[in-house]
Amino acid sequence: MSLLMVIVLSILLIAFVLSSVHQAEKIAHHLGEPFGALVLAVSVTIIEVALIISMMLMGKPGNDLIARDTVFSAIMIVMNGLVGLSILLGCLKHHELSYRVEGTNPALTVIIALAALTLVLPVFTTTTPGLDYSQSQLIFVGIASLVLYVAFVLMQTVRHADYFLPVEPIKQEAIDETVHFDDHPPINVWLTLLFLVISLISVVVLAKMLSPSIEAGIEAMGAPKTLLGVIIAALVILPEGITAIKLALQNKLQISLNLTLGSAIASIGLTIPSVAIISIWFDLPLSLGINPVSMVLLILTMIVGIMNLATGRASLLSGIVQLVIFFSYLFLTLVP
Repeated sequence: MSLLMVIVLSILLIAFVLSSVHQAEKIAHHLGEPFGALVLAVSVTIIEVALIISMMLMGKPGNDLIARDTVFSAIMIVMNGLVGLSILLGCLKHHELSYRVEGTNPALTVIIALAALTLVLPVFTTTTPGLDYSQSQLIFVGIASLVLYVAFVLMQTVRHADYFLPVEPIKQEAIDETVHFDDHPPINVWLTLLFLVISLISVVVLAKMLSPSIEAGIEAMGAPKTLLGVIIAALVILPEGITAIKLALQNKLQISLNLTLGSAIASIGLTIPSVAIISIWFDLPLSLGINPVSMVLLILTMIVGIMNLATGRASLLSGIVQLVIFFSYLFLTLVP
């Protein structure tokens, strides 16, 4: 494939990713919170799975780590990069931001459980050598991940939906979620849904076409192959991240956290079962265990996340700490 064709297809891929998230956002605004954040998270996860699977099906050495690298990158980008930047910029503008710990604490609990089951535990199992799960273990972890995701979604949308509604910055009282969406014009839901489906299908097709060229480009640069996971995660999270940062700047940190933490949960809870099915169905190798450096960064991320999001109020220092961890992750990815 010529360089010009790669550039054109890359631009189209980014355009359809942005279009997918834009259509999902329109549906999200129509539905309101907390269902809006759920629609966005699922849409982004579909894109992520499509990109991962397109790489896995190539069957090249090292492609068994792409799912692991992408999921880990998504956690680092969301938990440290997006949350940290949202808090930093929001606090620079509003001094202090408010949110509900009743919503953030369960989300963090699910993220920690999912990360430990999918990325940490494979390192210590003994049925298979190395960083792999056996097939039965992979099936179990895939089901467990899906159960945790569904349980969180039911809590967020049915059982305790009020935990995820915005709060007043000072009084900490629930406000009507419609105030955040009433400035958006009405939409034709079915037409918007059709455009969303077309955009998602286009992303899948373009990802399949570009996969060999992207991988060849990384090899030509001599960069670590883990960079591929960072690129995939960054590509699918970028549009959602822009929305989360905008919400924080509007003093709507609760909705921003719904979006970002929900994205991290969906990134593991939906991606792992999907790639597990593909791995078993096509008899593809799949390694999920992370290395010691990544494990330290993951543990640090979870500890800082718990401490920063356990008070109901976010300060400037919280954002700075999380961003320092994020840039440490990026540096160690390039200079392992």
